[in-house]
Amino acid sequence: MPRLPMFAVVMGLCATSAFAEEKAAATAPKEEKITFDQHIVPIFREKCGSCHNANDKKGDLVLDNYNLAMQGGASGEVVRTDGDASQSQLYLVVTHKSEPVMPPSQPKLPDEQLTLIRKWIEGGALENAGSKAKPKKNMAVAKVEVSNARPAGPPPMPENLPIDPLVVSARGNGVTALANNPWSSIAAVAGHKQVFLYDTKTLELAGVLPFPEGVAHILKFSRNGQLLMAGGGRGSHSGKVVVWDVKTGKRIAEVGSEYDVVLAADISPDQTQIALGGPKKIVRVYDVSTGELLYEKNKHTDWITALEFSPDGVLLATADRSNGLFVWEAFTGREFYFLTGHTGAITDVSWAPDSNVLASCSEDTTIRLWEMQNGTLIKNWGGHGGGCSSVEVTRDNRIASTGRDNQAKLWDMNGAAIRGFAGLGDLGMEVAFDVETDRMLCGDLTGAIHVWNAKDGAVLGQLNTNPPPLAKRIEVTSQAFAVADTASAQATAQLAALIKAIADRKVAADAAVKLATDTQAAIDPATKANAAAAADVVAKTQTLTVADTNMTNAAAAQTKAAGEREAATKQVTDLTAKVKAAVDAVVATDAAAAAALVAVEAKPDDAAVKAAAADATKKSADALAAVSELTKLKAVSVQQLPSKSEAFGTTNIALNTAKAAREKAVADKVASDKAAVDAAAKLKVTMDTAVAAKANADKAVAAAVVTPEQQKQVTDADAAMKAAAEKASGIKVQLDRLNAAKGRSFLTADATAK
Repeated sequence: MPRLPMFAVVMGLCATSAFAEEKAAATAPKEEKITFDQHIVPIFREKCGSCHNANDKKGDLVLDNYNLAMQGGASGEVVRTDGDASQSQLYLVVTHKSEPVMPPSQPKLPDEQLTLIRKWIEGGALENAGSKAKPKKNMAVAKVEVSNARPAGPPPMPENLPIDPLVVSARGNGVTALANNPWSSIAAVAGHKQVFLYDTKTLELAGVLPFPEGVAHILKFSRNGQLLMAGGGRGSHSGKVVVWDVKTGKRIAEVGSEYDVVLAADISPDQTQIALGGPKKIVRVYDVSTGELLYEKNKHTDWITALEFSPDGVLLATADRSNGLFVWEAFTGREFYFLTGHTGAITDVSWAPDSNVLASCSEDTTIRLWEMQNGTLIKNWGGHGGGCSSVEVTRDNRIASTGRDNQAKLWDMNGAAIRGFAGLGDLGMEVAFDVETDRMLCGDLTGAIHVWNAKDGAVLGQLNTNPPPLAKRIEVTSQAFAVADTASAQATAQLAALIKAIADRKVAADAAVKLATDTQAAIDPATKANAAAAADVVAKTQTLTVADTNMTNAAAAQTKAAGEREAATKQVTDLTAKVKAAVDAVVATDAAAAAALVAVEAKPDDAAVKAAAADATKKSADALAAVSELTKLKAVSVQQLPSKSEAFGTTNIALNTAKAAREKAVADKVASDKAAVDAAAKLKVTMDTAVAAKANADKAVAAAVVTPEQQKQVTDADAAMKAAAEKASGIKVQLDRLNAAKGRSFLTADATAK
């Protein structure tokens, strides 16, 4: 059984979708035609007729008559017939979007009346049920200079476009079209009756462009990135190419009115031509500004599956399902080359920036490079097993591709593989490359669009061909923000706890070091106090020794004085006794002498008696002399006795003084000893405290040192906090952006499904 080419798979899906649309269209009631006579004039007569009627032409404007209303007033026409309500002055003033608001000094018209007026203008401002809308003309699309250089000014980015999908399908479709802006990080993705614009940096939806014609099968940005072109439609029913302004999202051109879906299309680099093709096998080239058909080519024998203008705008390459590959002169339509070599359906073509090389890919698995000097094949290699479905030569001369092997690949211009990007959920359908962010984009048959970093192949995320409604995204994002905000707060608290723990350890270490320093400083005065106390003990010991010596000497002096006093007293006593004895002897000798004298008198001649008398007289004289001598000695002793007593009293006083001095010296010594013991004890306590404080300080300082592991914890916590905060901030930005987009909508016919 032959293998179905990739576009056949896509067309099968589209046919299913188209069948469903046809069935729905057949069973759904037709939308009522809004006309002036039936719907609008009653509103004008009620709300505007008092000022703008045939009799009271305020501002020369009449609104109760169709022809006069379409003629306008003093300032010109007020109703556009090209279907653009947003540029119709009448609609702007009644919606209060422009001055002067109407009706003046009154609220806006009811929403249902405003909706009728808008639909009337968008439907072509018909007069009655028999009227037909005038064909729409394309807005002015400026011809631009053809250049491969970066355009001046900021890169084109969508500005305040609606981001609420117009249609949300039950399931996503295979990716039918994908393109990336050449100069900004914007990717265009085909959806059901709409085209999504994604920011490839954030992977966030940046805009929704209505495509009520059906499904886009080709998306192309203009070479300067300012315009986006979509070609598509409904299989076996209709096809068209439309062009939007990337910044405003405004539809500025429509060309073609095919009876089948447009499969291939491109806008010329100077923005003057649009080429398209599809199942009808005919290449048609239109003038962008007028929508006029310039020429058509019918040499293809099968469905036209790919086409592209060369970057210099000189050539146009077209390819078909039966491996036909033509190159035409873009402005004349003359055949330039017919390139043969592919053996299977050609699925895509892409030009190199210099316009000298054309790349093509095919269901025959190959990617081929053709040079335009002679139209010869210069490179040919197997790109994707089973078939290659999409190829793109990037602005910086790399080649991106995808195919049936469920991979996207990046090549150089020699066909050498740079990197493969695996992970597609099914067949690769479309590929695009964002040079601005160096990112590879690839959509598969499941509808997922994968995004990788081209430098290292890292998966960055996915884009959605069927995003949920804005309200649902707001709900999900709100929940995600709550979770992220909580995670951010927790990460902040964890970091704060780690930093506080480190700071607390530092404070504790500083306090411990200060305490150790203070206690170390206390050792010196304690040492000095201990030394002083020890010196005082020595001094007090010396004082006590002196006091002991003094008391001993005083005691010895007192004892000596006492002995001397006793000796003197005894001498006086002894002498008194001796004097008494001497006196008694005198008395006795006197008596004996008297008796002897008496005897002499009795015996004067007795010699013996005389001798005895002489002897007795002599003894009496001797006794008297002895009394005299002893009396003198006693007088001397008695005279000395007071001095001895006085000396004794003096030594006694000195002894008492010495005793008192010793007692004081003893008390001082005891106090000094105690003070010395206390000082020594205090010194020991101080030194022990200092040692303990030093050890504690060393421990605290060691604990305060931030180890590599702790620093890593802080670094990791800081990174986690920043990542959590950045994530929460990013989600908050998304949430704010989603909330800000709630009121955005299109006023043009783009928003109405056909």
